[in-house]
Amino acid sequence: MRKFRVSTSLASCAVAALALAGCAGSGGTELPPATFVALQEGPGEQYVIGPLDNLTIHVWRNPELGAEKIQVRPDGRITIPLVKDMPAVGKTPSMLEEDIRLQLSQYIEDPLVSVIVNEFAGTFSQQVRIVGATEKPASIPYRANMTVLDAMIAVGGLNDFAAGNRAKLIRFDKQAGRQREYALRLTDLLRRGDSEANVMLRAGDVIIIPESVF
Repeated sequence: MRKFRVSTSLASCAVAALALAGCAGSGGTELPPATFVALQEGPGEQYVIGPLDNLTIHVWRNPELGAEKIQVRPDGRITIPLVKDMPAVGKTPSMLEEDIRLQLSQYIEDPLVSVIVNEFAGTFSQQVRIVGATEKPASIPYRANMTVLDAMIAVGGLNDFAAGNRAKLIRFDKQAGRQREYALRLTDLLRRGDSEANVMLRAGDVIIIPESVF
């Protein structure tokens, strides 16, 4: 009788384990909660200039050679005095400073150049895109220590038809050379206040929110 009870118990555990495995497989891998990650403010990766970014360029002791609030053109270039059609997209501010300095050094001695990003959109690789059943799907610039909650606030949250707990996060894994899919619990996060459902984002992440099936 004792052996039979042990066997029954083991069988029950096996069935439960299979059920849990099935649930995990259907829901996708979950990321660790942001509450378990150090959230102290600090610098992120250096910003990469994108189309339509707004820049201020200073040339020390030569203010007439700089530009205030100049927008990067859709073709990715900028023009300032003595520097025509300089490629800016894909460069960090320090890289653009050096390129402008080299160009200006043909006309003035040892120019000191600074580039400030006033308003930024970023390249696609530095944006977070939120699509599907949200109030206003959008691409938003990634910033250091951004979480899913930050992104959802930026797009106005879920709409009335959203199946938030079936949302997915698509992230490119550079080491594996392929995309990975992670499960999100946006309904738990936004409508039930479950902080465990808040996760850290990375530049280039895509959040997909399906609609409920009635």
